[in-house]
Amino acid sequence: MMSVTDVFPPRNTVSTETGHGQPIMKICYTAAELRHTLNTWRRDGKTIAFVPTMGNLHRGHIRLVEHAGTLADIVVSSIFVNPMQFGRHEDLDKYPRTPEADIEKLTAAGCALLFTPTVREMYP
Repeated sequence: MMSVTDVFPPRNTVSTETGHGQPIMKICYTAAELRHTLNTWRRDGKTIAFVPTMGNLHRGHIRLVEHAGTLADIVVSSIFVNPMQFGRHEDLDKYPRTPEADIEKLTAAGCALLFTPTVREMYP
């Protein structure tokens, strides 16, 4: 069975732009990291919109992220393929995972932070 860490290997991106002036999205893997970052933004008076997903993003997801950006200062998204959403005869392992493309799409849409927890993080 493939885990989320196989799809999103742990690395926390903290830069705000690439060498080409392109924004980089911060990636958090734990609830503690996420809480810390959100609390920092809230202390700075920022409003935050959240767009949860299971990844394999399509234009509808991206429109939600873009719209969220019109409603809040900062957009946060998540990618979590929740095993609890799959029945016994459904194949969790075959759910499409497209992490690189998802990261590119979210970054281009203005998402500031991606939360990609492991199953163990969500269900300790």
